[in-house]
Amino acid sequence: MKPNIEELRKKYIDNPPEGMTSKDIRHMSEDELLDMDYFLNEDDLFDDEAGVEGFYIF
Repeated sequence: MKPNIEELRKKYIDNPPEGMTSKDIRHMSEDELLDMDYFLNEDDLFDDEAGVEGFYIF
């Protein structure tokens, strides 16, 4: 299900992430906007690594 790009753009223009401006958001492509939204809302990018205690070479 693809989110409505214009709603997403408005959300970030009204409240841009730290280090960005509304102007930055206005000039982003749809793919850039979706990527940014994905990474800002991802809980833990390394969640697959849960429970791994160390690095082992066998």
